[in-house]
Amino acid sequence: MTGIKQNFIEYIHHLQDAICRGIEMADGKGKFQEDRWQRAEGGGGITRIITGGNIVEKGGVNTSVVHGEITPLINQQLKVNGHSFLAGGISIVIHPGSPMVPTVHANFRYFELYDANNQVMDSWFGGGADLTPYYLWEEDAIHFHTEFKQACDPYGADLYPLFKKQCDAYFVNSHRGGESRGIGGIFYDYVRPDEKRNAEFWLQFSKSMGDSFLRAYLPIVERRKKETFREKERHWHEIRRGRYVEFNLIHDRGTLFGLKSNGRTESILMSLPPRARFEYNDAPAAGSREEALVTLLKNPRNWC
Repeated sequence: MTGIKQNFIEYIHHLQDAICRGIEMADGKGKFQEDRWQRAEGGGGITRIITGGNIVEKGGVNTSVVHGEITPLINQQLKVNGHSFLAGGISIVIHPGSPMVPTVHANFRYFELYDANNQVMDSWFGGGADLTPYYLWEEDAIHFHTEFKQACDPYGADLYPLFKKQCDAYFVNSHRGGESRGIGGIFYDYVRPDEKRNAEFWLQFSKSMGDSFLRAYLPIVERRKKETFREKERHWHEIRRGRYVEFNLIHDRGTLFGLKSNGRTESILMSLPPRARFEYNDAPAAGSREEALVTLLKNPRNWC
């Protein structure tokens, strides 16, 4: 393994342990169950799932390192011409049971493309984190974005604005009139080493983003976990979870790549919430908090 590849793979396993510990401590009841799996074409992963907690209704913190030949389906999905590949990454999705506590998602990944002689032809990093509230408190949005901005800034003042904009553009249900899945965060993909920023730079940047995850999310959980709610708010919660499902199954490149590369279906689809609603022509009441959220999701804001 190259030094960058080995370093990244070791890091995502360390991060998986750290995030699982942090979520368990915040939840106080739920425990992650581990499932190790192998991919017939090469590689495998560690899936950790938590359900039925005090806070977390369903969540997953998964790592995978897979490799194999570039099949026509992978070529079609990634638009790459090579002989084989290696993809390593960590994916985090937490769905709280309370509609007052937002869903959070993050992933960080590294990809290498090889020629027929097993020489590296190309490599890139990708990742990000985004927040999906069902009821919005502005201080939560500011906190989440500020943590990632502060993590980006030492690497270049241009990075947070760029990756925030890319996040706003990516996590969108275009079939819903340009409605964002949530309030964004950061998103970067296909970032390659160049003369200005080499592979070590992007490795350390990715580590900084991963290390920011718990600092960005857990204080929000602590603020909102005791908020009360009624069946009306839970109903809205499940309507919005339906939009989350739509994005993941229709638009998300990671989901599509995993399924088309013969990844482990159960681990890929762990990102879906345990309960969701799809109701015909649903619309929030005029002047409600629900309507205010939808309006915001169609008009992304700068939070920092």
